[in-house]
Amino acid sequence: MIRVIIADDHPVLRRGIKDILQEQSDMQVVAEAGNGQELMQKIEQSSCDMVLLDIGMPGRDGLDTLSYLRRAYPKIPVLMLSVYPEDQFGPRVLKSGAAGYMNKDAACDQLVKAIRKVCAGGKYISPGLAEKIAGDLAADNILPPHERLSDREYQVMCLIASGKTVGEIARELCLSLKTISTHRARILEKMEMKTSAQLTYYAIHNDLVNP
Repeated sequence: MIRVIIADDHPVLRRGIKDILQEQSDMQVVAEAGNGQELMQKIEQSSCDMVLLDIGMPGRDGLDTLSYLRRAYPKIPVLMLSVYPEDQFGPRVLKSGAAGYMNKDAACDQLVKAIRKVCAGGKYISPGLAEKIAGDLAADNILPPHERLSDREYQVMCLIASGKTVGEIARELCLSLKTISTHRARILEKMEMKTSAQLTYYAIHNDLVNP
């Protein structure tokens, strides 16, 4: 029996995933969490074989939580779920130790196959994401500017490039305006840019966000 913990801040989505997994004879949802902090508590209380983890949770988001899980529970595979395009966050979370990355629009049977694969010790990488990673490896070995960013800074950069204001980003990530403004300043410094418009152009040109 594959024991799964689902971490996502949307109860309806958690319920949908739970219903899908409970239809499988070899899967059981042993706990649910609405944010990273709650997941940390649940994983200490419930024995599990893998974690389904959303990226965009409020407070301690999926990227921060993944980093914690890789340190505290390195043997438990983590399959990341997100509404973000896989080429936007997929390579980054795989480098950070995730066992796989899947868009929430994926088919139900694809999710089930991914869970079985990562629990068997494999990595789940879609054909599209595999092509993206192969392309990156074939490219110049010099790291692009956005690779200098921390996970949180990268997330904020993508939100800025998608057209969201500092206030909207602060509300979405449950952080203060000052914190987001500080992240923005550090992003511009690391990217050697001066405006959000430059960030947006860079992100679109490098296929980090959809135009």
